Amino acid sequence: VKERKKGERVNPAHVMFDRFTQASTCKGTLKAFQELCDHLDLNPCEYRIFYHKLKSRLNYWKAKALWVKLDKRAGQKEYKKGRACANSKCLIIGAGPCGLRTAIELGFLGAKVVLLEKRDAFSRNNVLHLWPFSIQDLRGLGAKKFHGKFCAGAIDHISIRQLQLMLLKVALLLGIEIHVNVEFKGLIEPPEDQENERIGWRAEVHPRTHPVNELEFDVIIGADGRRNTLAGFRRKEFRGKLAIAITANFINRNTTAEAKVEEISGVAFIFNQKFFQDLREATGIDLENIVYYKDDTHYFVMTAKKQSLLEKGVILHDYADTEMLLSRANVDQEALLSYAREAADFSTNHQLPTLDFAINHYGQPDVAMFDFTCMYASENAALVRQRNGRQLLVSLVGDSLLEPFWPMGTGIARGFLAAMDSGWMVKSWAQGNTPLDVLAERESIYRLLPQTTPENISKNFSHYSVDPTTRYPNISLHFLRPNQVRHLIDTGDSGSEMCIEMENVVTSSTPKLTRNESIARSSKLLNWCQRQTEGYRKVSVTDLTMSWKSGMALCSLIHRYRPDLIDFDSLDERDQQKNNQLGFDVAEREFGISPCMTGKEMSQVSEPDKLSMVMYLSQFYEMFKDTVPPGAGGDCLPEITSDNMRKTSQAGHSEEVRKTFKG
Repeated sequence: VKERKKGERVNPAHVMFDRFTQASTCKGTLKAFQELCDHLDLNPCEYRIFYHKLKSRLNYWKAKALWVKLDKRAGQKEYKKGRACANSKCLIIGAGPCGLRTAIELGFLGAKVVLLEKRDAFSRNNVLHLWPFSIQDLRGLGAKKFHGKFCAGAIDHISIRQLQLMLLKVALLLGIEIHVNVEFKGLIEPPEDQENERIGWRAEVHPRTHPVNELEFDVIIGADGRRNTLAGFRRKEFRGKLAIAITANFINRNTTAEAKVEEISGVAFIFNQKFFQDLREATGIDLENIVYYKDDTHYFVMTAKKQSLLEKGVILHDYADTEMLLSRANVDQEALLSYAREAADFSTNHQLPTLDFAINHYGQPDVAMFDFTCMYASENAALVRQRNGRQLLVSLVGDSLLEPFWPMGTGIARGFLAAMDSGWMVKSWAQGNTPLDVLAERESIYRLLPQTTPENISKNFSHYSVDPTTRYPNISLHFLRPNQVRHLIDTGDSGSEMCIEMENVVTSSTPKLTRNESIARSSKLLNWCQRQTEGYRKVSVTDLTMSWKSGMALCSLIHRYRPDLIDFDSLDERDQQKNNQLGFDVAEREFGISPCMTGKEMSQVSEPDKLSMVMYLSQFYEMFKDTVPPGAGGDCLPEITSDNMRKTSQAGHSEEVRKTFKG
């Protein structure tokens, strides 16, 4: 820190910049930013020149250290000095981490970006796990200039609130237009009379008098989480056995005693059976896993078993319907607080001196219990709407696109990857590529997203950019052909493919799939797996759990498509650990499908978790659904690669397979 010489006048702009970088609330950040702009006589709406004007008028060493970071990022060749998307007008719905990260990417590309957030507070204390590339990405955006403790030492996590604040500040500095207390209600189509009213696509927002109602856009991106207010995207649902999560935040007073308490990584604890047995015997609390991160708060997240919640009086009555089971009327809030506190105290070996709950934005103790039995993923990442000669590119990022499976800590990493992928798509759109070409490339890239792990993405983080080839090794940007995404163009013609598909679209107002429908979907996956493993020695697939325990079914599934990778005849069905580990290793190395556990853990569990297995096996289905196995109904394919997978998908041989798991 530089000391001020005695008698030296304080520069108000420097004070205002410090107030902005250190602001700890959303409203405080926006207010400090506006004060800084007013003082320097800057208009953030002049987005093309705003950042450069700000740099020239703020001669302050702390600001200059940040400019160095942002200039380096802005210098990436893909941005073309901020001119790659200079004529694009983009609307983003939601100021969560992924909406903000997408806005920043589009800002660097030179687009006009407007971001809407229906609230004016960042209040989520819950903590996110960061993959190594996410940490480097945020450091490159100047994270430590806004949050000095960011990922110090071995820390690899951050609270959602701190992450939002950090990204909000970067977005504002890049000239991104941010409106809080504004809610997106829907799209307004261009009028038919384009000769007299040259008006394109607009958004209807609340309040109706807000000026955003008058703006036109050629790109709109939904980043408002699971609720997703953008219509037109059909969602796939993965349903496992009942899974009840509890999150709890306790006040962190940053004492020496608190600093000494070790964090708990979920991966290490999931299969530590003795710990869970001791916890159950000592307290009656029965958990499947638990994670503890020390951040702004002491953050705990755990999966609790229903029976122990009933026995401890947290859930009052047992209902088959999950919504009724976890409804407010059926939960004793005081018992829930005690359950969470007792689990946190035991799991940290009673080392935290005080366990006082942090307070949430409702003024209540920050504890929540929710069901994550169902996981959703959008079937597609983007679509194009065409009306009266005007086109609109519509896309999703974040939880709207792909819900995270929280015990695996995938949410923010995959969210950031999708934000960069979206930037690449908008760049392609701005360059005048045809809608079908833009969509085919976007969907080719999206197919990889659910398979990403810290191990199978590129390790050269400093080279990461919007260009997907810098992040995904061996990616085929032309995996899908333009004629395979025709259904993603909505022309408004009642006879078009998309309108027929729209009957089954899941929108925010559509009820969730019933349990019977979910079971039907799982049975289609089961049906596909049975077809692929039929005829293999010692393999009889009758379900998605116990039939896979020996590892023989997994190895046969891989062998079906890549017989060069596994010597199936040499496998011993009794060596469950070895078989499973072989299958897991080959799938991760060759296909980028990360294992749901280790071979040893698979051999030791009494029954594999159905949700984990459905999510794992679905990745094989997604990868091979359009592929003809070697020797089946056509020429023998000695090696199935992305290229010949793409070629065979057009041959029509796999229509029967596609029918078994459609939707």
